[in-house]
Amino acid sequence: MSAPLRAGLIGLGMMGRHHARNLRAIDGVELVAVADAYGDPHGAAPGLEVLPSAEALVAAGIDYAVVAVPTQFHRDVALTFAEAGVHCLVEKPLAFDIHEAEEIAGAFESAGLVGAVGYIERYNPALQEMRRRIAEGQLGEIYQIATRRQGGFPARIADVGVVKDLATHDLDLTAWVAGSPIAEVAAVSTRRSGREDEDMVSITGRLASGTLTNHLVNWLSPFKERVTAVTGENGALVADTITADLTFYANAEARENTWESMQSFRGVSEGDMVRYALHRAEPLRTEHEAFRDAVLGRGDNIVTMREGLATVRAVEAVLESASEGAVIRLEQ
Repeated sequence: MSAPLRAGLIGLGMMGRHHARNLRAIDGVELVAVADAYGDPHGAAPGLEVLPSAEALVAAGIDYAVVAVPTQFHRDVALTFAEAGVHCLVEKPLAFDIHEAEEIAGAFESAGLVGAVGYIERYNPALQEMRRRIAEGQLGEIYQIATRRQGGFPARIADVGVVKDLATHDLDLTAWVAGSPIAEVAAVSTRRSGREDEDMVSITGRLASGTLTNHLVNWLSPFKERVTAVTGENGALVADTITADLTFYANAEARENTWESMQSFRGVSEGDMVRYALHRAEPLRTEHEAFRDAVLGRGDNIVTMREGLATVRAVEAVLESASEGAVIRLEQ
């Protein structure tokens, strides 16, 4: 039996503590070193010395690292690991802007290292099943993907607005679920909580496939909502990623029409509703297992840094659209 992979973690905040828990739980991995300039406020890594930097993690002899520091530090930390030949899983978004994201992706690709971005929603059982069913043609032609990601402001966020923190999930998962890149976006945003960055955004857009998209994202709602609805010619699939539920609403009119004079008309009416029974594994654990397997050369179920770069481009386009009041088209 081969020795376990030696993993390191930098960033022991609200997200870092969950990474630490999962790194200690999965087979074939040993969490050997952690780092955070501010210590370990949540007691996430008992028994381990809290190191001061990424360089100190490298010196500890790690095989791969998980980066859970604030977005503004992603570039410097990730490049330190790339230069040292350490595989890396970087929390979303990949970087603060497009230039930094290009630097990071290029560095890992040039070094032949496994680099991934932590888009945890992709590993939610409801969205994984939704994507599989769409790929198999259950909905037929896809007309629209709409998401709602709403809730209160999380005190952990200090360096970005709601677009880079939350909407980045929706931009990533929409392109992934549909299997088509984002072609154009139009957005409006506002600031209502006294912060410098936006705390509410509404985004409409279109994928390269022609599918329409819509995203409502904010930190101003007194309830938490995480919903993705995909509508197609045969019905709709609706995923609630808080409960990991997936429901199919059939279009009763999608059945074969034998009435010749009506064959050119596509009607819509309520049909059967089915809530699927899913195996509910913790998404973060599934994400860690997928990255471990990629490092070992046993799988490719990761969000690549090149995909992470594409999402950063989409995020920047949303912010530009909201600022300029214009439709922004993304290069394919």
